[in-house]
Amino acid sequence: MKATIERATLLKGLSHVQSVVERRNTIPILSNVLIDATADGQLKLMATDLDLQINESVAAAVDTPGATTVSAHTLFDIARKLPEGSQVSLAAAEGKMTIMAGRARFQLGTLPRDDFPVIAEGELPVSFELPAETLKQIIDKTRFAISTEETRYYLNGIFWHVADDGAQPVLKAAATDGHRLARVTLPRPDGAEGMPDIIIPRKCVAELRKLLDEIDGSVGVSLSSSKIRFDLGQALLTSKLIDGTFPDYSRVIPTGNDKILKIDPRSFEEGVDRVSTIATEKTRAVKMALDRDKITLSVTSPENGTAAEEVPGDYAASGFEIGFNSRYLLDILGQMEGDTIEVHLADASAPTLIRENDKSPALYVLMPMRV
Repeated sequence: MKATIERATLLKGLSHVQSVVERRNTIPILSNVLIDATADGQLKLMATDLDLQINESVAAAVDTPGATTVSAHTLFDIARKLPEGSQVSLAAAEGKMTIMAGRARFQLGTLPRDDFPVIAEGELPVSFELPAETLKQIIDKTRFAISTEETRYYLNGIFWHVADDGAQPVLKAAATDGHRLARVTLPRPDGAEGMPDIIIPRKCVAELRKLLDEIDGSVGVSLSSSKIRFDLGQALLTSKLIDGTFPDYSRVIPTGNDKILKIDPRSFEEGVDRVSTIATEKTRAVKMALDRDKITLSVTSPENGTAAEEVPGDYAASGFEIGFNSRYLLDILGQMEGDTIEVHLADASAPTLIRENDKSPALYVLMPMRV
């Protein structure tokens, strides 16, 4: 194969595919990117870790069509360091790839394209479209609650399912690590009816989120009970789904929390952030003392001392104290928009519900800590 491509175009394409490639691989070819130069002036790039696969097409001047595989990270590092605006020539023959740009010349070892594994997609019977902005919102408002505990592997992703909420069918996305829960509800997209319950793995979510920053329109979503594919125009992301059953999270969403605090999320967030400056790994707890229209945030650390701050809020129920993990609370507050949020409390040991209002698509549940 022989092709010439602009450095910026090559770099952008490689930046998308190389991040899927694991740094350490027991199977050498998984460290490689498959480069396929086609007669219609496309350079097709593909990388996989056997669970996640990304395909990207970029425009190139193809002299000789052909395909080979070469180290993804090495090629990406070379492209990054080549002079801006340069034309890059790629030529592969007899187990070697020659890369030339300006006065620079590199030669890398290749592995045959026939050995390169491809995720067989099979039938993806459910397909629908989601605006890129909506997908970003789903990811940003839930991703922080994904569990990193490998033993409960079924929590290592975002759970998507469709439901009939009252009159309107909806698509719900939820993530939890057992300490907090994040859920986003949106109208069910056309074509998503009959969709199986799926859990999208954390790595797929991270790669998808990176790609979404460059997309304006809609993203095509196709899925079966075991795989999902996102069509982002030039890029195609295919992932296996987590094979497990997500717990019935609706049971932990409190419905009878009658003590309601209305508060400005920014001043609340800044107050929690300030007092938790002295918190340590062991004592992440921030204590909230609720009185009529006055909330006192405090942290006590045996090593560092104490911190307290009063934050104004609208609260009319009986006063009490409750503790939260400050980092978890900040993660939730960081996703809040608007001037006021509602914090629905019951007592010091019951789950707390946090949302902007009863119309907002996102809802959060946080388990308290003993303080």
